[in-house]
Amino acid sequence: MSAANLRARVRAEMTEEIKSVARRHLATDGANLSLRAVARDLGMASSAVYRYFASRDDLLTALIIDAYDAVGEAAEHAATGGTTPLERWLAACHAVREWALANPHEWALIYGSPVPGYQAPQDTIVPATRVLLLLGATLAGAYQSGVAPAREPLQGRFAEELTPIAESFLPGLPARAVADTIAAFFQLCGAVSSELFGQLNKSVEEDRRGFFEYQMRGAATLAGL
Repeated sequence: MSAANLRARVRAEMTEEIKSVARRHLATDGANLSLRAVARDLGMASSAVYRYFASRDDLLTALIIDAYDAVGEAAEHAATGGTTPLERWLAACHAVREWALANPHEWALIYGSPVPGYQAPQDTIVPATRVLLLLGATLAGAYQSGVAPAREPLQGRFAEELTPIAESFLPGLPARAVADTIAAFFQLCGAVSSELFGQLNKSVEEDRRGFFEYQMRGAATLAGL
């Protein structure tokens, strides 16, 4: 292995180690990360950590992108097991919930309260839309195959705004498909966050997965699946 390759490998490994420690800090400190605290846990000088992440915001961005990619990959992988649009839709939604339950602090980072003073850069946009686009592709495929029947077109300024998005996604796709996808995605996020942050306590205790499925089937029905 050349010296350049060895340096790149060491840098990649150290970058992952820093992020791993930072994720543990999310559990205790939330998004209020301190590079000094991360460096202390690694037994490094804080100046050494700055060689890998120039600021707290750079480290937050790396964690946010990783989280979006992880939940997106989980949803995409689960959706491949479905044979119908509805099966793929439900599988993706359940995968999102399961990932969130296994990674609650990372879910809170990407779908919880905004981090004060942090402005997400453009780099986060593509990872952030993976689940949304998966649901959109599933619904678009259902329209294209006739599984989702034609429905009343949308009216209003927002429908005009969504029309070019629908056309860019699939020519002839109605704006309603985009609106339904976005609405369903918000319902998905809300359902997961409600469970994760304790809003189901003292109501649904024993079969939260079943209640989640009920909500996601309702969202699918509203979307035309």
